[in-house]
Amino acid sequence: MLPKLPFHILTVNLSDGSVTRKKLDDKDYLKKYLGGRGIATHMFLTEFNPMMDPYAEETPLFFAPGVMTGTNTPCSGRTSVIFKSPATNRFFKTNVGGHFGAQLKFAGYDLLIVKGRAKSPVYLYIHNDEVSLRSAEHLWGKDVRESNRLVREELDDTEVQLACIGPAGENQVVFASIQTSIYNAAGRGGGGALMGQKNLKAIAVRGTKGVGITNKEHYLKTLNHINDKKDAAPGVQPLSDYGTSIGVESTNTIGAFPVKNFQQGSIDGVEKLTGTYLVEAGYLKRKISCFSCPVACHRYVTVDNGPHKGTYTGGPEYETLSALGGGCLVTDTDAIIKANELCNILGMDTISTGNSIQWLMECNQRSVITSDDAGGLDLSWGNSDTVIELVRQIAYRDGIGDLLANGLLKAAEMTGKDSYKWAIQARGLEQSRVETRSAFGYALAFAINSRGPDHLNTECLAEFGGDKEAIRVIESITGDKKYAYPHTTDKRAEIVRWHEDIYGASDAMGLCAFTTTAQFWVDDQDLADLYAAGTGIEITASEVMEAGRRIITMERLFNGMLGHTREHDVLPYRLMNEKQMDAMHGQPINSAEILDLMKDEYYRLHEWDAMKGWPTKTVLKKLDMEDISSICDGRIDLEEVRNT
Repeated sequence: MLPKLPFHILTVNLSDGSVTRKKLDDKDYLKKYLGGRGIATHMFLTEFNPMMDPYAEETPLFFAPGVMTGTNTPCSGRTSVIFKSPATNRFFKTNVGGHFGAQLKFAGYDLLIVKGRAKSPVYLYIHNDEVSLRSAEHLWGKDVRESNRLVREELDDTEVQLACIGPAGENQVVFASIQTSIYNAAGRGGGGALMGQKNLKAIAVRGTKGVGITNKEHYLKTLNHINDKKDAAPGVQPLSDYGTSIGVESTNTIGAFPVKNFQQGSIDGVEKLTGTYLVEAGYLKRKISCFSCPVACHRYVTVDNGPHKGTYTGGPEYETLSALGGGCLVTDTDAIIKANELCNILGMDTISTGNSIQWLMECNQRSVITSDDAGGLDLSWGNSDTVIELVRQIAYRDGIGDLLANGLLKAAEMTGKDSYKWAIQARGLEQSRVETRSAFGYALAFAINSRGPDHLNTECLAEFGGDKEAIRVIESITGDKKYAYPHTTDKRAEIVRWHEDIYGASDAMGLCAFTTTAQFWVDDQDLADLYAAGTGIEITASEVMEAGRRIITMERLFNGMLGHTREHDVLPYRLMNEKQMDAMHGQPINSAEILDLMKDEYYRLHEWDAMKGWPTKTVLKKLDMEDISSICDGRIDLEEVRNT
């Protein structure tokens, strides 16, 4: 077993094939940024130029498993993948499960940085101390499933874990994913397109060194405490039984299930989109766990009859059932599973793929793009065959798919005719499947987070007060359980900031955010105990949350240097300006005025400049980040605090 410290960084330059190794043993530095996402973000901001083009040769990709990844800490198999997004031209963090991160840790590395561009297709092979680039000419053009099979055969090792792209990444679809273990996706932001630009087909990792724990007695005591809380948490068993799709029916009931490109909030026939139906109709063949996860929320499903017989894939998740299903007015379960399979093996984010198809269908609805413009495809709502065909066309940039492969921001700009009004994106990222007109905390989080309108930076699920644990969390944040109610601006800033901080810390630790921001059975004290036991570095719960805040602050500064200001903290046009056609319960609307009120409070809470939405030197000093302040000098004005 390796000792927990130092922190080992492996850098591979694809341009010249060079490999460098670096060790970090500064305990004060490690404590400030925890590990994983925190250290990768700090290095990205301080050692690289934020102004670089996402596709520039020197642009890095960071693969950052968490501090506890590779241990038997429950749900600790997560890896952050960090880059400058070709979709948003901003800082981007995505996060993936599976077993890739654990193998990277077993090989002896806490962080992998890939930069440069290979002259021809390659894959990177890491086997403990052996690091080499191998030809991937024979893999180029192959899908993710076939590439995994061929690499494992070539290496004669069924345990090797791949981070791999499919044809979508090779063709630089701006929402191409990086797939690990075939069915786990670092899906959002276009990391797969960057790998394609770098001629990097895959990273294959195998490690046998293990991961050490500094204080085993403290660690085991903490594990027992965490597991007891897991067993008592009301949301864990339903998630295990039915996966994330457990939420489909309830959101549909309250009119918060995005349907028909967010025109509606509910759909008839929703039962065929639920996790319950996947189980009872026989689609589910087994549950799948990421490394060290006792919950097993992932699905493995097959289609055994009909025109899509023989389809098999992981999922589909809630987001996929909405994006490729209800959002397109499709309730054909077989077809959704087929479209999901294609996204997985061709290597594309299901959220952006589905949103793009919905936008195209609405363009047809409004006579902006016709069937003739799309090569004769029937673009009417609910046409499942068209959804499946468009997934293929996007991945290969074939026909109308070439337009959609650029992302909705550019597709709408190229199309014109007010099509931006139903392009459900902001800052280049297609919004994930949360009806932010029904949840003001989510609306604020989606508007201000560094990724764009998306839940995987700040998942404010507690604001719905869905169970006793969610209510407890809201009461602990705000002082009153009455704020576990989503249709109010009150205390949304506090709720969002708490979720940001603990999400950042969870990622840095390698824990699935479900443990901290959805099921609530791991808290900041648990994270502190795990960190101290694992690394030997003593840390308090408040210091863990402060480390999470540093991560959020660095991401904000990175984007600030790219010109991002308060005016860019917005939501898609439709969600700011239109009500649903079937709005329920007097559903409110996110007007600019409502959002501005929440942003004002959010910036005040952070002590940021409310006019620009930037951190100040005073805040950076409080967070012990004065090295960052010097880097920002001359690029952003961090001196003045101005209120609206």
